[in-house]
Amino acid sequence: RGLMACAGGPVVLAIIYGILGATGAVASLSPAEVCQGILSITVMAFIAAGITGIYTLEQLPLISAILIHAGVLYLDYLIMYLCNNWIPRNAAALWTFTAVFAAGFALVWLIIYTSIKIKTRRLNARLEKP
Repeated sequence: RGLMACAGGPVVLAIIYGILGATGAVASLSPAEVCQGILSITVMAFIAAGITGIYTLEQLPLISAILIHAGVLYLDYLIMYLCNNWIPRNAAALWTFTAVFAAGFALVWLIIYTSIKIKTRRLNARLEKP
């Protein structure tokens, strides 16, 4: 899972650096910064892909799995963003990051939940037909 997820890492990094360059936050990067960025994105991808395994634990209630998944992703992203100075280290930036992460995570889960509900309804309708 992690290897497949990290394949897009350089693209994500290019987008992040593109945004930082467009906003004037970064004018140029050293080779060390580029390497650190690529390795950071790769580690983030491995963690993000690996934590999805939490949903295969049958004994764990879904809400617990979702909260663990959200917590691990939040810490993964926050730590990497802070270590790479991709967000400022102040309360306003941390609250903004937290709000954007929570909204994004909730939106993704709403889309997934709605999609599964629609597919389940369609499947049940097919099963009810004689």
